[in-house]
Amino acid sequence: MKPPTIRDVAEQAGVSKSLVSLVLRGSEQVRPEKRAAVLRAVRELGYRPNAAARSLSEQRTRTVGVLLHDLRNPWFVELLDGLNSLLHAAGLHMLLADARLNRRTGQDLTGPFLDLGVDGLVVVGTLPDLAALGAVAERVPVVVAGAREAAPAGVDVVAGDDELGARLVTEHLIGLGHRRIAHIAGYGAVGELRRRSFEAAMREHGLADRAAVEPSDMTEEGGYRTTVRLLSRPDRPTAVFAVNDIASVGALSAAEELGLRVPHDVSVVGYDNTSISRLRHVWLTTVDGAGHEVGRRAARCLLDRFERPGGAGQLHLAAPALEIRGTTSAPLTE
Repeated sequence: MKPPTIRDVAEQAGVSKSLVSLVLRGSEQVRPEKRAAVLRAVRELGYRPNAAARSLSEQRTRTVGVLLHDLRNPWFVELLDGLNSLLHAAGLHMLLADARLNRRTGQDLTGPFLDLGVDGLVVVGTLPDLAALGAVAERVPVVVAGAREAAPAGVDVVAGDDELGARLVTEHLIGLGHRRIAHIAGYGAVGELRRRSFEAAMREHGLADRAAVEPSDMTEEGGYRTTVRLLSRPDRPTAVFAVNDIASVGALSAAEELGLRVPHDVSVVGYDNTSISRLRHVWLTTVDGAGHEVGRRAARCLLDRFERPGGAGQLHLAAPALEIRGTTSAPLTE
């Protein structure tokens, strides 16, 4: 049995072939009732567009390369969901690659995407050398999502407002009555922004001498080891603000092993509002870095550059929100 054609869809829907094409391309120039009729015919006939033929006619592959800093980062899940929701609605498909794995095997990070003829590239997270994206941006539109390092001209950057997010945490803890607050800091531009904002908020409240900052590697093990050091001090902090949720899980483990109850003896706050923070036995107070919105805005920037290529790159910041759960409360003593 021959597969259904676009002519079959048009006949069943009672419309022209050109109108079917408009619907399949996601055009907004189609009346709702006509769009519904076409989509109903597509479903009933089981029609699938010939992607190869369409790519040749449009001189596009309708694919977007997505290069992840590290696929293990749970925050990227929300970002990818937001990114894909808009790309899918525009008839585009994502091709994923893990930069961490590619570096370990010595592979070129962006070359395979260009060889496949992607229409654009989204870089998620921080790559070792964002400046190298300048040459890629001369060939296809490039957007960086979830990172704050300086990007080449012509590359848009979309991220959460890390400074505001860290301030929300610090103000929350101070408002509860905490004075000795520690920050498990991270690396890169994101880690630096969160650390600086924490220190600035503590300073504005006259608590600079009560602030403790300990560097870490943003892993669970790093959060654990850093928290053990912090909570073993004679003037141990009554609250710990970790740079991300993963480090916070390590902090929770350290507090438990030292016989301290969270939040009664020590409050713990994370950052990113990942699925880990929402597990019932964790129920972590954390910052929602608007990952889904960051992904959607990154997709919007890419789609805009398809329509209007060229021009200077812009920085777009999504507003974070504090999610107060079960790991913060007023200190017993201060």
